[in-house]
Amino acid sequence: MPRPENLSCVLYGPGKVRFEERPLPVVEDAHDVVVRIAYVGVCGTDVRFWTHGGMIRTVSEERPLVMGHEASGVVDAVGAAVTRVQPGDHVVIEPGFPCHKCKLCLHGRYNLCPSIKFAADPPQDGTLSSLYRVTEQFVYKIPPFLGLQEAVLVEPLSVVVHGARLAPLAPGCSVLVQGSGTIGLLAAATAHAFGAGPIFVADINRQKLDFARGFVQCATFAPDAASTPEASAARFKAETGQAAGVDIVFECTGAESAVQTGLHALATGGTFVQIGIGKSEQVLPLTLMCEKEVDFRNSFRYGPGDFDLAIKLLETRKFSVKSFISNVFPFEKAVEAWEKTRQGEGVKNLIQVAGG
Repeated sequence: MPRPENLSCVLYGPGKVRFEERPLPVVEDAHDVVVRIAYVGVCGTDVRFWTHGGMIRTVSEERPLVMGHEASGVVDAVGAAVTRVQPGDHVVIEPGFPCHKCKLCLHGRYNLCPSIKFAADPPQDGTLSSLYRVTEQFVYKIPPFLGLQEAVLVEPLSVVVHGARLAPLAPGCSVLVQGSGTIGLLAAATAHAFGAGPIFVADINRQKLDFARGFVQCATFAPDAASTPEASAARFKAETGQAAGVDIVFECTGAESAVQTGLHALATGGTFVQIGIGKSEQVLPLTLMCEKEVDFRNSFRYGPGDFDLAIKLLETRKFSVKSFISNVFPFEKAVEAWEKTRQGEGVKNLIQVAGG
């Protein structure tokens, strides 16, 4: 049976999903681009929506939501003024759409726009549908060597690029990455591509650390879950020879204990970049941070130039994201992709919407 033209995966609440036909997106503005979605990646945010119905804003029977925000596809149609892409181009979508009028937008920080509409963040529908319309500014043509599956990783890599640009990465700069999920692994690879080193990756999951060592040139560290953050940091310094601490920490878990461990492992005068998002309120060793004069930077999503730089990093071929792809699920089995991710299986699970 042929698939409806714009079949969409719609969440109606925790554990409640339906596949239904939605209105067909068409070119309405001269700068519109309609993309036929090929693949959509699954991340922790998708899992939180699937299991809890959302984060700050939630979905319900009265306020359903099309899922998905990490998307690649093929340009299906373009408006008369579009110059960046043309029908048939393979592209990735930047899934945040700011107002371009507020103070933050005008100062180049559109990721912080209070009126931003972000795919699969209620009430803005996401990309897990056959077709998706976006303005040309947020569509990026991918290089020929990059497949549509791998291209899904451009979105999380852009998250990392945004955080990396907040840190003084340079050759000889020591880096600790907290967490070896998708974001942590990409943070380690980005630091290496910038010439930093030595690079250390920490995680309580030793299987993930095995993957990290095979993916990027790094040493790994497994904290003891029973130890205090201060004790874990002391053991890290002793085992890695970083007695004075590392120059930069990229915290990619959002877990309070990991944040605290990273701050204790950071050198005096070092830079701490918080990329992972965890509990809304956490305890930090503020006196230690003041005594070390820690440069604590917070990173949120991505802004101008981050997608372009992410694609350029992949074009250097200093690292490949192909090994990240653990499973590819048919569109109709999207729930299985979310469940695999919820159970911690795989690095990056994809949902195939159309052939690519």
